[in-house]
Amino acid sequence: MSQIFDYSGNVYSNPKEAGSFLSLGIANHVDVYFPNKRARINAPLVSKGESLVQEKHVSLDVLPDECLFEIFRRLPGDQERSSCASVSKRWLVLLSTIPTEDLCNKNMVVADEAEEIESDGFLTRSLEGKKATDVRLAAVAVGSAGRGGLGKLIIRGNNSVRGVTDLGLKAVARCCPSLKSLSLWNISSIGDEGLIEIANGCHRLEKLDLCNCPSITNKALLAIAKNCPTLTSLSIEGCQNIGNEGVKSIGQFCPNLKSVTMKDCPLIGDQGVASLMSSASFSVTKLKLQGLNVTDLSLAVVGHYGKVITDLVLANLQNVNEKGFWVMGNAQGLQHLRSFTISSCRGVTDVAVEAVGKGCPNLKQFVLKKCAFISDNGLVSFAKAAKSLESLQFEECHRITQIGFFGLLFNCGTKLKALTMSSCYGFKDMILGFPLPIKSTPLRSVTVSNCPGLGDMTLAMLANLCPQLQCINFNGLPCITDAGLLSLIESCDAGAGLVKVGLTGCVNVTDNVVIALAKFHGGTLEVLNLEGCGKVTDAGLVAIADECLLLNELYLSKCAITDFGVASLARSKQLSLQILSLSGCSMLSDKCMLFLVKLGQSLMGLNLQNCNSISSSVIDMVVQRLFRCDILS
Repeated sequence: MSQIFDYSGNVYSNPKEAGSFLSLGIANHVDVYFPNKRARINAPLVSKGESLVQEKHVSLDVLPDECLFEIFRRLPGDQERSSCASVSKRWLVLLSTIPTEDLCNKNMVVADEAEEIESDGFLTRSLEGKKATDVRLAAVAVGSAGRGGLGKLIIRGNNSVRGVTDLGLKAVARCCPSLKSLSLWNISSIGDEGLIEIANGCHRLEKLDLCNCPSITNKALLAIAKNCPTLTSLSIEGCQNIGNEGVKSIGQFCPNLKSVTMKDCPLIGDQGVASLMSSASFSVTKLKLQGLNVTDLSLAVVGHYGKVITDLVLANLQNVNEKGFWVMGNAQGLQHLRSFTISSCRGVTDVAVEAVGKGCPNLKQFVLKKCAFISDNGLVSFAKAAKSLESLQFEECHRITQIGFFGLLFNCGTKLKALTMSSCYGFKDMILGFPLPIKSTPLRSVTVSNCPGLGDMTLAMLANLCPQLQCINFNGLPCITDAGLLSLIESCDAGAGLVKVGLTGCVNVTDNVVIALAKFHGGTLEVLNLEGCGKVTDAGLVAIADECLLLNELYLSKCAITDFGVASLARSKQLSLQILSLSGCSMLSDKCMLFLVKLGQSLMGLNLQNCNSISSSVIDMVVQRLFRCDILS
């Protein structure tokens, strides 16, 4: 430091050195004269006795960036650098340009290097919308070093005035070698330059998530692949300039890659998928292909090379036909596949799903969404082939009827535990023309949502087939009544008992169902959802209060209950609710306040929205009394 300051406090004792270091960046602070004149500092004249003495105010800020750079990199620790960064924007930006390896104290620490690397990467920082600027990113980069190191960084959205650019990412790359996870969403101002800096400075990067980043190309992805060998997860969505070459480099240089998502990238096609799958280092266990311009060839490659894939998602692949799925299933390469989701693929037919069932012997979870050409025959054929299946979900498959639904249950293996059907408008309630089998199914959970054709006849047949049910969810089914539900409730094994029951929007359900639930399953019931059941009254709540021992979540939105019903719940000695929803219960009044306060001894969440007959002052009192409970009002 003696080379920079003399003992009199003047900056640079050698005037020639001053002239060589001063830069245009400090023109506002000092007048510069070349070559043999000392820098002149403007300062006020102060009277001392009879003489006038010019008072000099010497500041580090008169130094050029080059000199400040040398000072900052010699600071003893992270705390000192963080303090200096808070002095001014200039100092912050300058500190953010110093790579970690250029810090003098870092170079001296050799013995503790392994321990330091092991302890880095604890912090997570998220910049969204207007907060996403280069200055904030520089502050994060400099400030996180002394607090455990930056491990995860999320940047979402552009600041229209001064958004994050490559300069901000460069600051992170230089100051945060501990970075392991980087997510960039909806950012057009960051391009290859910034991401290449990340690749060069953050070699421990494990997860990269790029969503709607149009300025990033294959060049940046190649740099990541070559410099980040520990990369385990890659997600590319809506990146219009990333194509086959970038995907190929990832497959070639990232031997630890476990998860890959490629969505809505028009330049990624069969060549990119084939290069990734056929690479010698391919070890991906989770693969998602959505909205890509791929054909049957890609599915054939997946079926052949996907020997370690356990989770597979294929969505919106418009150029894939029945042949592609058939070849994928018959290639016999997906032996370890456990979870498979197919959505909005026109090539999915009855033949296709049968091939999938035969070619994936360890498949446990299968999801079909918006597959218009799947019919009852395909569903039954799949059930016969997939003997390891534990969970099946189909949504908006309008060719599936009651015949396919029960054909699935008749032919499924002994491991099927959960069945979900949603928005299947081809489903109609009818009496089947053949006798039901004597044996029962092992089904534990059934969920049906927005299938208006399902009614009491279907529930009666479920009652005969599925005595081991523990969870039932019927949402938005106007055709079911007490008769169908009572047969199902009474047939369920009392030993295991129903644990979760949801009847949202089942407008014809009355207190009879609630009383039966409390009577037969009050010892096991934990969650009961009666939202939109306008015919449920206080009588049902009295039964719940008397019989339900383990109930901790109760949803009563828009039910016909009054203060008396809430009082019944409050008087119960064994009931210990944690979640209670009374939203839209218009017959509740201010009189229920004391009962709510008593229930609040165990409540963690309470919903009082749209309870128009309860005054705002009473709600405020409840909020004050139940300060440990989250209350919506």
